[in-house]
Formats: sequence, C-alpha cells, structure tokens
Amino acid sequence: MNRTPRRIVTGHDANGKSVVAMDTAMQPTLEKPEIGVAFYEIWNTSGSPVRVDNGADPTARPLQIEPPQQGSIIRFVDFGPKQAARPPMTREMAEAAFAMVGSAHASTWKPDSPHPMMHRTESVDYGIVVFGEIVLVLDDGSRTHLQAGDVVVQRGTDHAWENPSETNPARMAFILLDGAFSPEIAKLIEKA
Repeated sequence: MNRTPRRIVTGHDANGKSVVAMDTAMQPTLEKPEIGVAFYEIWNTSGSPVRVDNGADPTARPLQIEPPQQGSIIRFVDFGPKQAARPPMTREMAEAAFAMVGSAHASTWKPDSPHPMMHRTESVDYGIVVFGEIVLVLDDGSRTHLQAGDVVVQRGTDHAWENPSETNPARMAFILLDGAFSPEIAKLIEKA
C-alpha cells in the first residue's frame, strides 16, 4: 500500500458556494533515499486564529520540521525499509539531514543517544501510523512498536522514528502544533 497521497482543498466561489479549489496527487516535497525518508507537505498555517480565505497554497515554502509560530503543519512522512548497506550515521550526517529539512537546530544527537536521528521541537505532534510499522525511540532508550492505526501524542520530547522492516515501507501522518514549554519542563530539559 505505497500509494501517492491525494490532497483535496476546499474554498468558496464568487457566490460564496463551496467548491473544490485544489485536487492534487502529491509529489514529495523532499525525498532523500540515502536516509530513507520522503516528506509530503499537505498544508500549514501561520498564526492563530487561522485566516480562513481562498489564499494561495501555503506549502510553497522551504520545508522545516516544526510548525510556524502559533501555526500548524499536516504532512505525510514515508520511512523506507531498514537497509543493512546504509552506513552508520554520524553526528555530522544527522545534523546535515535535519538541515535538509530546515531544522538543523532540532538535532539532539549525542554520543550516547539511542538513535542517531534523535530530535526535539517545541510542539505537540500527533503521529498516526497509516501503513507499515514504526518504532518510536525515546532518549531514555525505550522503544515502542507501532502499527497501522496507532497514534502517538508527542509533547516536545526527544525522540526518533525507525522503520524496523527490511522490506516494507511505512507511512505516518503528522499534525504538528506550535507550542511553548512550561517553565517546569524547560528547566528539566536544560538539565538533561
């Protein structure tokens, strides 16, 4: 089930009637087979409350992991199968991978990290497994196995995603909401 996502966006015509403004087979916004990911940006908002209008497609901007200030993002991310031939990831490779998606600062790689793609954003993210299997890796070393239909509510924690399959791709839908760490959590993160 490795189907190209389709995006339908509604709007209003000159008489105020509801119409389909966009109906698009999505192409990857960014595809990096060397690190096994493809991003499909579906929509994003900046500011809150969100301006409801017939404006242009907001995804025509540089990719970044976290949402804009007071904004949101919805995207699909495809994770390719685990590849034994892929070289082990170094700190520089991880930082370069995050830089490709406009968020080099999100990398939290350390020599003792449980996964080279550990990262954190100041956001609340809803991650929904659409197909395949994914492992959520947290900085305490825990690994949670997820299957299609499972949902993760990720609250600004240091984490990584891993497709455990050597043959099958996996897809997740992510809805990201800009957030602000509480003073208590900010202090704990500084100590970590």
